[in-house]
Amino acid sequence: MWTVPNILTLLRVLLVPVFVVVYFLDWRWAHQAGAFIFWFAAITDWFDGYLARRLGQFTPFGAFLDPVADKLIVGAALIMVAHTYDSLWVTIPAILLMSRELFISALREWMAESGQKEMVKVSFIGKAKTMAQMLALIGLLSELETFMGVTIYWVTLGHILLWLATALSVWSMAIYLMAAWKFLLVKSDA
Repeated sequence: MWTVPNILTLLRVLLVPVFVVVYFLDWRWAHQAGAFIFWFAAITDWFDGYLARRLGQFTPFGAFLDPVADKLIVGAALIMVAHTYDSLWVTIPAILLMSRELFISALREWMAESGQKEMVKVSFIGKAKTMAQMLALIGLLSELETFMGVTIYWVTLGHILLWLATALSVWSMAIYLMAAWKFLLVKSDA
């Protein structure tokens, strides 16, 4: 159980409350520090997967905890940016992204129980959605449009990437649903 990938995943779970507390601290760079913690957590997500493949350290615990860790930190970040920006332009994609995650999690669980988990495994579009979503959240959490007097448009890019992630999210959900549709329509013997 105590493999390097699992330790990184567990670290990501433990970073969730730290991330939230730091973000809401009453000091000047709290949002940027929170964005940095979120970025660090996103990097650990990539590394735990890479190391699990590279070192052959796949475990049932890691397979369970990795998606939970992802959803915890991303869900917290989506709620935080929706609160911070208090705008429909952020709240609507945040709700759509969280709803999609719940829907796909339930669909994957149901398909696994039906012996069809390969039908809804992660696709390239899902990975592209995750990348756009992570970058969007880092930009929005940081609230940086300028850095050391240089205009960097990080928040503006965050808004654009959040909507791109939402579009990719809906697209990938439709693909997963179409793959699972014939199994959802099968009548049960019970």
